Amino acid sequence: MKTLEKLLQQVDGKSYPAYKDLRGRYDFKDYQLNIEHVQGDPFAAPSKLSVDVPGGQADFPAWTYETKEKRVALQDFLLRGFYQQTGRYTHKAKGSGKSGVMSVSRCGQEVLERTGCEVQVTDGSVKVRLEVGFPANGRRIQAGELRRILFEFLPVCVKNALYYAKVDQKKLEQTIWLAEDQKALRGELKARKLAAFIANGAVLPRESGVSDLPMKQSVVFRSPKELEVTLDLPHTKGLTGMGIPEGVTLIVGGGYHGKSTVLQALERGVYPHICGDGREYVVTDESAVKLRAEDGRNICSVDISGFISNLPNKKDTHKFSTLDASGSTSQAANVAEAVSAGARVLLIDEDTSATNFMVRDELMQRVVHRDKEPIIPYVERVRELYEEHGISTILVAGSSGAYFQVADTIVQMDAYVPYVITEAAKREAENFPKLKCDAKPLEKVKQNRVPLVKNQGNDSRAAGRDDNYRYGGYGGRGGRGAYGGQDGHVGRGERNGRGEHGGRGDQNRTKIKGLGRDGFLLNKEQIELRYVEQIVDGEQTQMLAQILNYMLEHVFDGTKNLDLCVSQVERLLREKGMAAVVGDRCIPGNLAMPRREEIYACVNRYRGLKVR
Repeated sequence: MKTLEKLLQQVDGKSYPAYKDLRGRYDFKDYQLNIEHVQGDPFAAPSKLSVDVPGGQADFPAWTYETKEKRVALQDFLLRGFYQQTGRYTHKAKGSGKSGVMSVSRCGQEVLERTGCEVQVTDGSVKVRLEVGFPANGRRIQAGELRRILFEFLPVCVKNALYYAKVDQKKLEQTIWLAEDQKALRGELKARKLAAFIANGAVLPRESGVSDLPMKQSVVFRSPKELEVTLDLPHTKGLTGMGIPEGVTLIVGGGYHGKSTVLQALERGVYPHICGDGREYVVTDESAVKLRAEDGRNICSVDISGFISNLPNKKDTHKFSTLDASGSTSQAANVAEAVSAGARVLLIDEDTSATNFMVRDELMQRVVHRDKEPIIPYVERVRELYEEHGISTILVAGSSGAYFQVADTIVQMDAYVPYVITEAAKREAENFPKLKCDAKPLEKVKQNRVPLVKNQGNDSRAAGRDDNYRYGGYGGRGGRGAYGGQDGHVGRGERNGRGEHGGRGDQNRTKIKGLGRDGFLLNKEQIELRYVEQIVDGEQTQMLAQILNYMLEHVFDGTKNLDLCVSQVERLLREKGMAAVVGDRCIPGNLAMPRREEIYACVNRYRGLKVR
């Protein structure tokens, strides 16, 4: 602390780059402050700091972090509390640009593993990463204002949010218990052969299209008696709700009656939710994938022959590639890729699907004969997917009754209230011609694509990036470059300066720029993820960018298929954490763990992907 105070006095009033002398680790008695990256000027992205609280000081009981689900829940709880604390002090220190900013990850309704907060399972020590805008007047250092942040504001935030004695212990207990219940509920899905579960009393509608908060005064969910299931969880006995069985489930009803609302809750049910969200006990098979048509997406050598074949241009659909897919080909590829990723449940909404991929009515079949139609609609494959390959489907339909004949369970939503109408719908379907299904059986459902070593253009990029690790990035004008090489695009300074260790920065290093939940830029290549609808947080997108970059440089070697490549990265993340794919750079505090299925989706949408 004393060393930091002296340094602050020395740099006060100097030009902004002098702030870089503050980088280092400082003992604040009860915790350690790490100044890891200093911004280049007051208008740049804020400086990156972290706080380490020893387990003996934080003093959280071992039962709050002894298992992964408890540890992630505790981290989420602490990060939300720290966010509330820093929000009271942000911008209280004055200055130009981003001076006085204090920010950490802003968590949504889902509980995700994030780099913003980490709890060590060995000793219960806590690390929180945050960003602080170092104050300046113009571009002159205001050290007195930074001292207020580091010596007055931050200690209060740490004390109130990261010490067990100061947090709401009852609320923390409820958080940990909910995490245990949600894990047990997922186990019940497998034991009872359920694809999903929605508890009675759940609040499914959201506040608005731009708010994920529960809608006030909305109709709460109530299971139809035919599908009602009662479960005993570790901390919640007699939990009753609708169990959606494995197989083919059809959700129908009029417009605005809640069909898509149910499906949206199910697609988010792959993640645990916080207390008060309304969907705490809405749980879907953790491998479930939401599918849709995705016009214009990139497809690289995917076998879609089970759904599309005999194209008039003789294009091979066993290894189908395009830079601009149509609705039907994109949805066929999405199904094939999801199944190959290991999805056991497919979630589909008629509204966002390609009509010609989903159904083909009798009149159309009579006019356009089978030998003139290359598309085998999903309705002809849905039962085979379940009966032969164990892949269930939950489908929302509002205009076509074609799936009545093939569904196992049919639920009608009426003013947000579900009713089972399976028998009545089946009786009505008997009055219509029986569905013709003469397509050949699926040859395979798993893809066996081997990503090739990155092309020559990427080789130079990787080499430059390695140089950048050694020599830093661009320096400031006339000054030293701080974290240019080690912190990706965020820490880039001005050109023509010296690197941190005396070498010149390399202009060919990998640059990553997040685009929120919609995707990211890897150098100049945009990876479009806006239609990967189970990405719920922009921090997951940032993590996917890091994972893809790591795979391009370290995993894709031309010998392993994509499944093995993803499994290798999963194992690395599980054993060493998210920092393992970031490398020796400053670990960002804005990364959140994606699922295996989203890693697949990200790789498949990378236009630079080459496979054999």
